[in-house]
Amino acid sequence: MTTDDIDEIDDPVEDEAILEEGPVLDALEPTPEDLAAATAAPEPGLGEVESIQDILAKQETREAEEAAEEEEEAAALATLAKDERLEPVDSRVVPMQATEFMCKRCFLVKHRSQLADKKKTLCRDCA
Repeated sequence: MTTDDIDEIDDPVEDEAILEEGPVLDALEPTPEDLAAATAAPEPGLGEVESIQDILAKQETREAEEAAEEEEEAAALATLAKDERLEPVDSRVVPMQATEFMCKRCFLVKHRSQLADKKKTLCRDCA
């Protein structure tokens, strides 16, 4: 490739020259034959074919049903949580004792005999 070829490539194309090329734009527009072929019945060997609109409509109804089911489940869980709050709690929280430590990896409170790494404060299971 020479510099003359590059100069030819860099020549600006004016908008009027593009607009004068009418047949190229006309080739992009669908012809009546193209429209007829697009709306024609499917070939007999293909069997039952659904349109994209039917498939999308079915998908939307399925998604709406799933969303409704999820909302019902969430409402049921919310009522359970309210009922559980009304019940008295029989357990008592005991603060961490001097002989215990909390593992920095699993966050469980364990006895000092389970301490594997004193600097990192890791239990035997995590070390």
